Amino acid sequence: MKEMQIFEPALCCETGICGASVDPELLRITTVIDRLKQNGVIVRRFNLNSAPMEFVTNHTVNAFLNQKGAQALPVVLVDGSIVIEGRYPTNEEILTLLGLPSSALLPRNIGGITGGGCCCSGKNGGCCQ
Repeated sequence: MKEMQIFEPALCCETGICGASVDPELLRITTVIDRLKQNGVIVRRFNLNSAPMEFVTNHTVNAFLNQKGAQALPVVLVDGSIVIEGRYPTNEEILTLLGLPSSALLPRNIGGITGGGCCCSGKNGGCCQ
């Protein structure tokens, strides 16, 4: 299986989806990565603030930063080669780059509850546990 790595600019936390104002693009990419993980696909994600040594030890990313600077992040690598600069991949690009079917982005159905969410259709009208 192909390996995708996303090297991100410095964010307030590992995902960037904290605080009062959440960037919808960060929310989307976090959701996509979580769904892929539920389906057995791992996308490694590195934040310049919380994992700076990953930027130093990855020669491709280090050269990219030296040439273009941190303002050019995020940068996406597949199998060690840069495939996208300055933005996050679209859902379709992720599927294509990793050779995955569209079902890889669907929530996993666990015990009749899709994605571990609330079914809210029980006999008592409450959430399933």
